[in-house]
Amino acid sequence: MSGIQRIALLLTIIGAINWGLIGFFGFNLVDSLFGDGSTISRIVYSLVGIAGLINLGLLFKPSAEVERSPEARPTR
Repeated sequence: MSGIQRIALLLTIIGAINWGLIGFFGFNLVDSLFGDGSTISRIVYSLVGIAGLINLGLLFKPSAEVERSPEARPTR
């Protein structure tokens, strides 16, 4: 996983936590920290949205499963 994907994943997790706080408690952490509808809040929301789009690539990325050769399989 590249550095950009790690940052995107972190931002997506932050966004998910914020949405969880909104859903469970009606508390918007981003707006509390930066002000309701402020420029910084909009930047944070935009970055989280872009991070979500970047993470869409992870959803469709093939897993890194290592195929074992028939010779390497244990015999019974």
